[in-house]
Amino acid sequence: MTDGPVSDATEIDDTVPHSARIWNYWLGGKDFYDVDRQVGDEIARTNPGIVDTARAQRAFLCRAVRHLAGEVGIRQFLDIGTGLPTVDNTHEVAQRIAPEARVIYVDHDPLVLTHARALLTSSPEGVTHYLDADLREPDTILQGAAETLDFDRPVALMLLGVVAHLTDDSAYDVVSRLMAALPSGSHLVFSDSAEVVNPEAVRAMVRQWNRTSDNPRVNRSREQILRFFDGLEILEPGLVSVTRWRPEALPFGEPEEVDNVGAVARKP
Repeated sequence: MTDGPVSDATEIDDTVPHSARIWNYWLGGKDFYDVDRQVGDEIARTNPGIVDTARAQRAFLCRAVRHLAGEVGIRQFLDIGTGLPTVDNTHEVAQRIAPEARVIYVDHDPLVLTHARALLTSSPEGVTHYLDADLREPDTILQGAAETLDFDRPVALMLLGVVAHLTDDSAYDVVSRLMAALPSGSHLVFSDSAEVVNPEAVRAMVRQWNRTSDNPRVNRSREQILRFFDGLEILEPGLVSVTRWRPEALPFGEPEEVDNVGAVARKP
């Protein structure tokens, strides 16, 4: 099957920086405006480790998807807050292992919508679909995803770097509602910024981000992030710096930590 229908984008404001485009810039992509580059550079000056962190989070996504598609046998992925397509997107990693994998991407940035059909192509055996929706509307996401995914079979819910944009405790309800709709054997793949290596730089980055972006974010402590896994079975090695979640073997010991933590957990 090919990718699902994507409507035309409506309004793209190139005067206001947006998180998906700034992240794309940090990942080495090409789909951003001058305002995104300017803000991205300002944030990087405040927190020089942010580019390494962005790339470490993408590497964590790849390792988690490989594990779930390979060892666990997951064939359905719901990736919310996907951002702009770059390299090794969820469907590419999953369908290299299981060509029949079905992947739904969810975002609400019009620029992401513009690029979705061209860049998020599927393997012939699988499905790659894009849903224009906001994380703040979990019921809308679930209704749209159910048109492609079978909620009687396990699903991997991917929430990487997006829940920080839900700045109050409603975030816990959103994640809980999403996981509640998924069957036993489903998994949560979660990561977000945290004050691990350079707390002052991370706090300054968030202040800078919130001054310049229309999509504010918040830092949560490790203990606050662990609450998103309530009722789930967290896989080894637990909630750790994303660089240290099952890293590939290196000749020089463990990789350096970054200011982003992540974990993968199974729904009993």
